[in-house]
Amino acid sequence: MAHCAAIAQATDLPVSGDLENGFGDTPETVAETIRLAAAVGLVGCSIEDSTGLAEEPVYELEQAVERIKAAVAAVRALPFPFTLTARAENFLFERPDLKDTVRRLQAFQEVGANVLYAPGLSTREEIAAVIRSVERPVNVLAVAGLSLNDLSAMGAKRVSVGSALSRAAYGGLMRAAQEMRERGTFTFAEQAISFHELTKLFSS
Repeated sequence: MAHCAAIAQATDLPVSGDLENGFGDTPETVAETIRLAAAVGLVGCSIEDSTGLAEEPVYELEQAVERIKAAVAAVRALPFPFTLTARAENFLFERPDLKDTVRRLQAFQEVGANVLYAPGLSTREEIAAVIRSVERPVNVLAVAGLSLNDLSAMGAKRVSVGSALSRAAYGGLMRAAQEMRERGTFTFAEQAISFHELTKLFSS
């Protein structure tokens, strides 16, 4: 929450936080997490149906729905608009069950989630099937080969890049290290941002 507060205080833009599974299993804990998030300045968040347990990575449907239901009640009790995104995590945990994913998103919709999200969908067909199956706005995780225009045309209302930006940065670092080690050259520096640009960026 301290990290959320720091980001919310650093910008005039509305900030939504990735609150993972609400930092607890019970509906009551999820509701309390929502209230804490709102208190530090967030105006939106996502809540996952993942457990954090390797042996059973996703909550049973009934518990998952009760958790979102509690989150919705907490959101509706706030004195300002707050956008709740409910996430179905099957595809991130090697459970590529599209039918169950759709069933979960539809259930989250029924109890009042504002936005629906199933990260890990990897094909146009999967994404289109999810969007067609619900009536609430759908967030889509960016997929290589599909542009923003493509996803918008399919009906996506919001697009996330997840960890892609940080992984792209680490990828650049790895390629630079490999070039120096394997070839003894430094062409990677041609793509590097200048100190002037960095100073301007961080001082603005």
